[in-house]
Amino acid sequence: MPRDPIAEARRNWEEHGWEDVAAPMAAITAVMRTQQILLARIEATLKPFGLTFARYELLALLSFSRKGSLPMKKASALLQVHPTSVTNAVDRLERAGLVARSPHPTDGRTTLIALTGEGRSLARRSTAALNSEVFSDPGFSPGDVDLLIRILGDFRRNAGDFAD
Repeated sequence: MPRDPIAEARRNWEEHGWEDVAAPMAAITAVMRTQQILLARIEATLKPFGLTFARYELLALLSFSRKGSLPMKKASALLQVHPTSVTNAVDRLERAGLVARSPHPTDGRTTLIALTGEGRSLARRSTAALNSEVFSDPGFSPGDVDLLIRILGDFRRNAGDFAD
């Protein structure tokens, strides 16, 4: 586009008498658009592996666990998604042979999800692709990355996303 549509929206907000909220509206809209751009890059990188970002996140989380397995409820909490979302991701990953469900050995109410050998291999290969194609060149300078981590971390903490 020849001009920044978010800057244009800000000007429209200001012209309509909403000067006090025009900059925050533009910032929030820019964050949302940036998320769309980054997610599109990530999804394009994961597509050859047959993964969405949500399914990749679950595989990566399991690959980082000491035993290669986690209770579904804990995976939901760590990924900060509703348990139904984890169940849907597990269903798809299980059908693909990448994870397996099993009963918890000491808690009959808990279901464990574990990586299969194929799941561990796919997690490793897809992470290498993301590191190479997205995370090594995110489109932000190293200083901006650090600043974004601080700014967004402060926002998330203040929103109750986590406590220090």
